[in-house]
Amino acid sequence: MRRLVGGLFALLLHGILATGLQAQDAAFRVEPIDQLPAELPQAIRDLNPNGFRVFAEDSKPVAEFWVLKELSAKAKPAGPDGAVQFPFLNEGELLGVVRFLQEVHDHREQSILPGFYTIRFGLHPINGDHLGVSPFRDYGLLLPAEKDDKPAPPDRKALESLSAEASGTNHPAVMLLQIVKGGAKVGSLVRNEEKNFWGVVVGLNLKVAGQAEPVLYPMEVVFSGAAAK
Repeated sequence: MRRLVGGLFALLLHGILATGLQAQDAAFRVEPIDQLPAELPQAIRDLNPNGFRVFAEDSKPVAEFWVLKELSAKAKPAGPDGAVQFPFLNEGELLGVVRFLQEVHDHREQSILPGFYTIRFGLHPINGDHLGVSPFRDYGLLLPAEKDDKPAPPDRKALESLSAEASGTNHPAVMLLQIVKGGAKVGSLVRNEEKNFWGVVVGLNLKVAGQAEPVLYPMEVVFSGAAAK
């Protein structure tokens, strides 16, 4: 039964997805994969087949990640803009797809059932509900893949409503996205011992206006650990 509590890839997937193990007790590994699953919905198959599979300490697979073959960017990445780490991304932009192979928990410790989910870029509202959660507003929102069948960004209300279906609560299912630090390579795991986070680094192919070649941009998605309460 779902717990009703009130959490992408050439982009560094640092979305927070706890697998039921406490992060400080878990050890993970990651391996590359080179094909898309046949069960993936047709509307969201414009993905780079080279993705990543994350395994838990018991060697059981937890999640698989793929990003879009190419992603439009408003500008060339040039660092954060205030509380936004990735100002070159449009809100609601489709980043990629994740398949969870077992039940996990998002950044808010909401239960996420096994299956396919799209990952879209989002910004949390500036209000008292999000004080202290993160110094930045950037998040990846999870949407049920079978219902998110149009690549174009939905408006914020539709985005948050559909994401809430992924969590089974009245709050969107969210993943924390973070800038890669320390020179971590695409396809590697990152451990934040202070916060007990584990993340996997992936790379987005950004199509920037005025540039002939795409820009490879690494980003981190946390797949284990949760926000401080």
